[in-house]
Amino acid sequence: MSEYQYFLKREKGLSQNTITAYLRDLDQYRLFIEKTYEITKIHKVERKHIEAYLKFMHKKSMSSKSMSRKLTAIKGFHQFALSEKETDTNVAYDIESPKIEKTLPQVLSIPEVVRLIEAVKGSDPLALRNQALLELIYGSGLRVSELLDLKTSDIHLLDGYVRIVGKGNKEREVPLGEMSVLALRVYLTKSRNQLTMGNVDYLFLNQDGKRLSRQGFFKILRKLAKSAGIEQDVSPHMLRHSFATHLLEAGVDLRTLQELLGHEDIQTTQIYTHISQKHLKDVYLNTHPRAKEKE
Repeated sequence: MSEYQYFLKREKGLSQNTITAYLRDLDQYRLFIEKTYEITKIHKVERKHIEAYLKFMHKKSMSSKSMSRKLTAIKGFHQFALSEKETDTNVAYDIESPKIEKTLPQVLSIPEVVRLIEAVKGSDPLALRNQALLELIYGSGLRVSELLDLKTSDIHLLDGYVRIVGKGNKEREVPLGEMSVLALRVYLTKSRNQLTMGNVDYLFLNQDGKRLSRQGFFKILRKLAKSAGIEQDVSPHMLRHSFATHLLEAGVDLRTLQELLGHEDIQTTQIYTHISQKHLKDVYLNTHPRAKEKE
């Protein structure tokens, strides 16, 4: 499995989070095959065994999205085994993925985003860090991994952009808004030097002077959302969805949005047109005086 892990990182260029998820999926698959069929060698696995695993997951009421991801991991591993001559066929090759239910990601309204940011109170180092975190992830639409992996050298305040290393180690430059620049400048000059403990290059640090973790950022968001009176379960990705939706509603074209978000396929970006349409309809129905019948 270590060879496959190296392959995913070096040859496929996948992020560590994706690799971790794939290896976890494969470990669950391996355990099922071993316990159910007493098979420990990949060349002995047959199509029917994989199909049985899919039925097993379905009985556990696993979502089609999760099942599809696990099947992708399984197919990739069998293909790798074929290329390494550990088996003479990829028995998973043409197994169809379950149809994924189309659900639109949740977004915050612009007033809700403003309330969330304004929920940051005080001028202590952690408050200034939190202000910069929110301004940057919403202002530039970053993935949470991209945000927390940033180094101080990736931020270019004078030129107004941030250098991002996204999925597949692909680089892109994303503009910084004025509020992001202001919050980052204050954080870098008045806060970060009080948090850092030694030679740490990461931009956003926790109270121990180490890289801020995903779990740490989630806790910050939940606390601020509660203070802002937002009932939704706010996540970092919700802020990215909100960034994209608000830009579309302001007239940004899909190609530009695709580049800003770092999407390889524009079809991934197109989901935001549906979110935008639904969001606009909800706003209209809730605010227009003639939108619905008086009770």
